[in-house]
Amino acid sequence: MLRAVLCGIRSSRALSTTAVLCKLGVPLGPMPNEDIDVSNLEALEKYRTFRRYFKVAEKERKKLHWWPTYKKHITPKQDEEAKIDIGLPYRRKRFANILKERKAIRRQNLTSVELERASRLRTLLIPLDDVKAEWERTSGPHHKQRIAEYCGLYRDLFDDATFVPRVLLRVEYDHDEEYVMPVYHGNLVTPTEALNPPRVIFEAEEGSLWTLLLTNLDGHLRDTNMEYVHWLVTNIPGNKIEAGKETCHYFPPFPARGTGYHRYVFLLFKQTQPIDFTDDMRPKPCHSLKMRTFRTFDFYKKHQRDMTPAGLAFFQCQWDDSVTHIFHQLLNMKEPVFDFVRPPVYHPPQKKFPHLQPLRYLDRYRDSDELTYGIY
Repeated sequence: MLRAVLCGIRSSRALSTTAVLCKLGVPLGPMPNEDIDVSNLEALEKYRTFRRYFKVAEKERKKLHWWPTYKKHITPKQDEEAKIDIGLPYRRKRFANILKERKAIRRQNLTSVELERASRLRTLLIPLDDVKAEWERTSGPHHKQRIAEYCGLYRDLFDDATFVPRVLLRVEYDHDEEYVMPVYHGNLVTPTEALNPPRVIFEAEEGSLWTLLLTNLDGHLRDTNMEYVHWLVTNIPGNKIEAGKETCHYFPPFPARGTGYHRYVFLLFKQTQPIDFTDDMRPKPCHSLKMRTFRTFDFYKKHQRDMTPAGLAFFQCQWDDSVTHIFHQLLNMKEPVFDFVRPPVYHPPQKKFPHLQPLRYLDRYRDSDELTYGIY
């Protein structure tokens, strides 16, 4: 009887599977790899190189197929090229011309007797300063843009609008006569090292006007969407920072204790004409956090017709002892200290018979402040 029942179940399952397959019917189009002769695989054309295979695979991937795929169920990500570019206009060289220049330089180096002799004797020295200057002229601005994108600067500064920092911006803090702390793109600078205004250097045409801004993206104590402006110099003639109008005087960094690393960003804007920054003027000295509350996006949106972002440099800063002095002496307020409150330790419900548990299993459930010596 049991064998008869099992045979009936198996026959009914086969019948149901056949019914489902009949309901699906024939395919609506050609199936993938339908035209390949499986019996003679050696006759198929070889790709030989990965680049050729990748090109064919990408072409097949972009084709529309008659069967349903996952693409209609997902939201396509925004491409990097689709972002709004608010930077300076730039005419990019053709890759063919760049490749032609590289081949000419390589041909010249291969025919150089002095380079061949220095390489053979292992006395060839690479001029790193020239390599760095070439990098800053060609690939450097795009690499800096990628670093700023990775650190979320464009997202917090310009609401995801981006720009390539075409103008090389050099920022250096003179700590003493021998020690100089430069600002690159995300390096660590302590509040003690950034106590005084830095030395800012950039190349500018004669008669051009610029605006320099230093802002803290992570330091606002009340509103996470706002910033604190630390320095604002406007209508700078050429590259003479001291000749510009100090709309907001320099204020040293003060990252609160327990808030981690803060991003301090130097932005250089190129002006098309003199701009009236009366509404952005702060009194001197300005030791009020309310008056230093700032938002770069609103500032740029107000003057976007007459200024364009051109240079970028930023550093990261964490609390040290000098921040206490800034809060007490300059801001005249108590220093805020943020501490991490650990959640209570989670223990699963206690078992009545704790099988294969440690010998001191009940210690984790007892109502006591005594230590359990790190067993759990």
